[in-house]
Amino acid sequence: MLKTIEPCLFSFDLEWIPDPLSAEMLFDVDTSGTHGPEEAMKRLWKEGGATEEMPQPYLKTVLCRIVSVSGVLREVASGNVRLKLVTLPAVAGDPEKEKEGTILKQLLKAIGTRKPQLVGYNSHNADVPIIVQRAIVHGLFGQGMGERPNKPWEGVDYFATSGDHNVDLAPMVGRWGQTPRLHEIATLSGIPGKVDTEGGFVSDLWLQGKLQDILDYNEFDAITTHLLWARIAHFSGLLNAEAYDREQALVRVLLDEEIAKGKKHFVQYIEEWDRLKALADKRL
Repeated sequence: MLKTIEPCLFSFDLEWIPDPLSAEMLFDVDTSGTHGPEEAMKRLWKEGGATEEMPQPYLKTVLCRIVSVSGVLREVASGNVRLKLVTLPAVAGDPEKEKEGTILKQLLKAIGTRKPQLVGYNSHNADVPIIVQRAIVHGLFGQGMGERPNKPWEGVDYFATSGDHNVDLAPMVGRWGQTPRLHEIATLSGIPGKVDTEGGFVSDLWLQGKLQDILDYNEFDAITTHLLWARIAHFSGLLNAEAYDREQALVRVLLDEEIAKGKKHFVQYIEEWDRLKALADKRL
């Protein structure tokens, strides 16, 4: 299970869609016009093996475009834990900040500067590869994330097969057919899983111009990932019962702070958290 908790930790999640420009570059699809992007996505899904039963198959991440990143930044100083919600772009409506290149530059800079312990769910197979692949596609400088030390103890290595700085929770809780979806293990643990929206609908939301809905959904998954991390850290002996309760309380405070800033979607998250926790308590 988990081996360490670094002083700087980032529990994160990404949302992405089939990249219309990928279809234009690879298959000469015309992406102009009202329905151009949608037709481009359909072509990518077709090339990816779409069937009537599965019209939107999972695509290679290199063919996709990152539309948002959200995570809980956890920093410890003098024994005090501080949580901060980070989302890129922060809000919908600014075309420059919504560009994939802009999102990646900000993300890479933050990772390269702070060198946090990255925590995700299925992040080894999806989130980290798409960051790397799309950064290369854009020709971006790695900002320190791509650097590797000569020896494991000489620095942070996000690509080491047995390192502690790139933590994927999924293979910790299952293997192959026994790996639960984030929604499943979170919900059964009394933590909100998918609320209203499934990841497969992100493309539809993007085509409808509903980026803010995607950002809200992304933030839900980021909070869920962090709460699941805390639960696994408790199981691993890295957070005792008191510290685990304190971590959950800090997340609740964070949500209240975000609601006070205008992020009303977190009201629904808290309501679902309370409902599931009450159900989970029946096991006691």
